[in-house]
Amino acid sequence: MDSNSSGAHTLPFAFWQHDQNDLENEIDHEPSAELTIERIDTCLVENGLNHRTEKFELMSTSNAKAKPSQLVVRRGEEFLVKLICSRPVNLKTDAISLVLAVDPIASEWISHGHGTVVYLILQTGDNNEEEDSDWSAKLRSMQVNEDGLTELLVAIRTSPNASVSRWTLTINVKSEGVEESNSYQLDQPFYLLFNAWCEEDPVYLEDEDQRREYVLEDMTMIWKGNERSFYPRKWKLGQYEENILDCALWLLGDVARLSATYRGNPVKVCRALSGVVNSNDNYGVVTGNWSGSYGDGTAPTAWTGSVKILQEYYRTESPVRYGQCWVFAGVLATLCRALGLPCRIVTNFSSAHDTEASLTVDVYLDEEGIVMRNFSRDSIWNYHVWNEVWLKRPDLGTAAYDGWQVIDGTPQEFSDGTYKLGPAPVVAVRKGLVNVLYDCDFVFAEVNADKVFWRYRGPGRALKLIQKDTAGIGQFISTKAIGVDEREDITASYKCGEQSSEAKLTMLRALKLGQSCLTKHYLKQVKIEDRSSIKHEGRDVEFELELNDRALVGEAFNIVLRVRNVSPDEPHTVSGRIHLNHILYTGKNIKTITSHPFTVEVEPSGEEVIEVPVAFDDYYEPGMDEAIFKVTSFATIEGADYEYFSQEDYSLRKPDVQLELSGTPLLRSSLKVKATFYNPLPIPITAGSFQIECSGLCKSLTIPIEFVDARDKCEVTFLIRPSFKGSTQLSAKFQSNELSDIEGSLNFEVEEREENNTLHEVLFFS
Repeated sequence: MDSNSSGAHTLPFAFWQHDQNDLENEIDHEPSAELTIERIDTCLVENGLNHRTEKFELMSTSNAKAKPSQLVVRRGEEFLVKLICSRPVNLKTDAISLVLAVDPIASEWISHGHGTVVYLILQTGDNNEEEDSDWSAKLRSMQVNEDGLTELLVAIRTSPNASVSRWTLTINVKSEGVEESNSYQLDQPFYLLFNAWCEEDPVYLEDEDQRREYVLEDMTMIWKGNERSFYPRKWKLGQYEENILDCALWLLGDVARLSATYRGNPVKVCRALSGVVNSNDNYGVVTGNWSGSYGDGTAPTAWTGSVKILQEYYRTESPVRYGQCWVFAGVLATLCRALGLPCRIVTNFSSAHDTEASLTVDVYLDEEGIVMRNFSRDSIWNYHVWNEVWLKRPDLGTAAYDGWQVIDGTPQEFSDGTYKLGPAPVVAVRKGLVNVLYDCDFVFAEVNADKVFWRYRGPGRALKLIQKDTAGIGQFISTKAIGVDEREDITASYKCGEQSSEAKLTMLRALKLGQSCLTKHYLKQVKIEDRSSIKHEGRDVEFELELNDRALVGEAFNIVLRVRNVSPDEPHTVSGRIHLNHILYTGKNIKTITSHPFTVEVEPSGEEVIEVPVAFDDYYEPGMDEAIFKVTSFATIEGADYEYFSQEDYSLRKPDVQLELSGTPLLRSSLKVKATFYNPLPIPITAGSFQIECSGLCKSLTIPIEFVDARDKCEVTFLIRPSFKGSTQLSAKFQSNELSDIEGSLNFEVEEREENNTLHEVLFFS
């Protein structure tokens, strides 16, 4: 039975409010034969516009589609179906009922008691009774079409708590004088999503601009780098693309084994999704890899969006290699937005990974100031990327925790025996309520842990507390701003002002609620009332580390440590060491580049400068995804009970890809684009490629680049055909073994063209 419009004219939305007296007059005349349904029309155009689902590939009515179109609607509001019948309906002799049921997965029990089957009587003018049910089916109009058939326009209202699943629709018709009723089923199941526009839906979001950004937008930005220097990267979510919605529902049902009864509960859905994004429990989408070796897969920095990842996983049913935190977050955002959950991607700079739930990150140093990595698994990531979803938390018994919730698909620590995280209310994190479900303690540590440095002086000797940093964790917490490609700082939603009295009380509350024995030890060691760094009276020597934040990868750079003696009459001898390590953004050490010892005599009121030059050949190695370093400086002052220690994350900048349009962007018309960048390396680039992504239903494009000489320009041109009018986003990323993860993006407006012809080529290059 065809579910697309054909033959009859499709009624406009305004025709829903048909005059009931006219309707009753039309359906009371005498029938001449048994009532049969010839076809069911799912009114794709009207439903797509009214439910904001018209961009889904499933809803496309293009003749070029290999598969039939399927209806996608949001729960809690009416959608239209048109029943094309053999004759008009007679209220006195014809009975029409509807059965809506979840399309079950293997061994799934579907029943009325579980809310997965709904039986509805078609309501007309004289049986339009108020019912307790959130579900209804109402006859809006009836008219005879040009083929002499009768069209019944039916408005079906779904519950705002209905299962977010694929649903089947069956129409039962019984005419007087006919022994058996006839059943007619929609050929293809329809898709029912969460509805951020429905006030009764737990994911309701009041602001229209936020709904458009966090539900409808199919491109976003992810911030990377470190607290000293950060930058955005475009990410194509692509929730409307082929198989993405099917993959999201398959992951929920078949993979996460979340029953249809609970697929309408956004808390359970978000928790399940955060678990199936990673493959650490042997069933998820993406395999994490932080080794730097990606030869049997795709490097995490090479991905430009979620579409290829999810389509490959759906096709192969095997985890996709490889991902890191921003990849997990990008894929999770796609799944959420595909299902209708308001979702955004969040980056936390200087993010703590607290492995012992102590709410502290402990660093142990030997006599040379070298970090003793075997003493603790705690780490501080240059940045970590997770997601927020907007929903109510009735499971917590109060509306105080409604709003943004943290969920995280990156496999870090177990939660209820598997690698998942959240939803954790952001408001609970800010208040230090680390005992609130789910996983608020881990998120609190990520944004607010104390970083504690201990000096290890050998077996049997007490650890010496060198320094504690109570303000360094959780910096510049960032997400994409609404409607523009800019950064919105949301740090204040996660934590109180650093060093404020409120921040001290929040940390004290969190530590007292914590269950770790290390937490209790920390409370004994340090007076929590004073959350400033340890003070050293009479300190006469000051240190200042200088790093050039504008240096490009490919260039040499210097590490400069200034040592100042503020005493007007006493010289000081200072000895120490400066370490430079190449690290991953997770803080994991890759190699030591240099370890520079120094001893200087600093005259009264004088200054000495220790300079460590670092050449390109010192730090560069082929395939390095990110030029990220940790600079550690350690010093002692002869005759003084004071030790200086500092750790700074440092990264080299990368060039940008410049994008330039030629001509006016028109809907489904070819548009020429030029992409250029300069190779900053003193060596040539070989065997690279551009990855091009465009918002809308566009295939991604790969353009191979064979050779770019040292310090030379690379330029390519390609064509795109925008598939949606209005605001459109384009991104280009270049990857090679010598230089990776350089990117550029461009926003532009697409206009409607006067004549539309059928061009099916989506994206290509020349």
